[in-house]
Amino acid sequence: QAQLVESGGGLVQAGGSLRLSCAASGFTVSRYGMNWYRQAPGKQREWVAGITVSGNTNYEDSVKGRFTISRDNGKNTVYLEMNSLKPEDTAVYICHSTVGYGGQWGQGTQVTISS
Repeated sequence: QAQLVESGGGLVQAGGSLRLSCAASGFTVSRYGMNWYRQAPGKQREWVAGITVSGNTNYEDSVKGRFTISRDNGKNTVYLEMNSLKPEDTAVYICHSTVGYGGQWGQGTQVTISS
């Protein structure tokens, strides 16, 4: 059974950095598109970044140049490196895979940026 477990969230000051991890089990991350989404209080879930099977990466405009998505095939884990964090980046960050019908979601990890 496919499963995603996020970690690495926390509370940091504006301008700081965090690295989120998404550990996968039950499938191989390199064989599926992997994405990070986020959901702030009172707002809809939004896509943040994605990495394709071939390794191409894409980013939502507001995080371009600050966030980097990557994949470690040996650890079957996807990462989101976040730099120059802003208070508006505060949200629950959720990992997603295109595996299976409808895809697979993790439970999310809270990221809070203080001003």
